[in-house]
Amino acid sequence: MSDFVELWVYLSSTPLFGLTATLVVYILWHALYVRVDQNPLLNPVLWSILVIAGTLWVTGVSYQTYFSGAQFIHFLLGPAVVALAWPLWLRRQQLKSRMGRLLIAATLGGAVASLSAVALAWMLDLPEQVVLSLVPKSVTAPVAMGISESIGGIPALSAVFSVLTGLVGALTGKYVFEFLRVPKDVRGWTDRGFAMGTVSHGIGAARAIQVNPDAGAYAGLALGLQVVIASLLIPGVFSLLGWLHP
Repeated sequence: MSDFVELWVYLSSTPLFGLTATLVVYILWHALYVRVDQNPLLNPVLWSILVIAGTLWVTGVSYQTYFSGAQFIHFLLGPAVVALAWPLWLRRQQLKSRMGRLLIAATLGGAVASLSAVALAWMLDLPEQVVLSLVPKSVTAPVAMGISESIGGIPALSAVFSVLTGLVGALTGKYVFEFLRVPKDVRGWTDRGFAMGTVSHGIGAARAIQVNPDAGAYAGLALGLQVVIASLLIPGVFSLLGWLHP
């Protein structure tokens, strides 16, 4: 027992703690996730966040100490996103024939995802900064933070909304598609994947990749399109509104 305590004291004060805790918790939870046939309610991203956050709270380890080690995994997010281009390259001929329709779907889907959240926030009479922070909720967190800052929102809050949106999509997407009776043929999987990437960005794309390769490819495409479209349109629309109503 004393050896364990000494090991804990050592790890909790070094960058090795964040790296070790993240890998161990995710690997264990992912193993459970696989054993239950990838039930979305046991999504390893969600439960890893809850377990690690609870551990930090109970033990009193600061987030800064944790992230000093977890940042090595954070760095890998960039290469992981770039790797999503490979399945798209394999389907390049198919994408060329559908690109016009996909651009329209991505624009309309992103607009509905954003406006529905804003409308609900207004109905609940939330503060203006909170409403503005919800606008980029369906864009991956780093980009959502930049967009939020440019339109007067709270970047940190937008990051939270973005992560929550991704998790909700990953948890409920399967049941929504079943309710809507989206088929599980080739076309159905591409539609499911594109919808997941449009609404739930990287976390939704990760879930889609686990379920079906075609769904994963189209989810990665939708994720990238939302980054570009939202980065261009949202600040542009707000700038126009500001010019019309100084």
